[in-house]
Amino acid sequence: MSEEKEIVRRKKQRRRLFGYRWIVKNIPFFLFLAVLAIVYIYNGHYADNTVRSINKVNRELKELQHEYKTLKSEVMFRSKQSELAKAVQPLGLKELVVPPAVLVDTGRNEK
Repeated sequence: MSEEKEIVRRKKQRRRLFGYRWIVKNIPFFLFLAVLAIVYIYNGHYADNTVRSINKVNRELKELQHEYKTLKSEVMFRSKQSELAKAVQPLGLKELVVPPAVLVDTGRNEK
């Protein structure tokens, strides 16, 4: 009989443990867990958005690097002497055949 009383007593304790008072007593803890869950979800979304923006900036950087290299090679090609001569030929300018003359100022008195 004492075993049956002990079993009944334990069942009553369990009912009390998960009863109304226990739930009301632990409301702050449940709210804390809810806030932690919200922060966890927000952090996941924030991380995903950050990764997306980093990938977008990396793609833009690669495109700009390709554009820079293309323009640099074009400028290097156009700045060659033969290409410059072709570009200024419609203006009536021609490439020098003789070396430039050096001018010396003889009017100065040297000491």
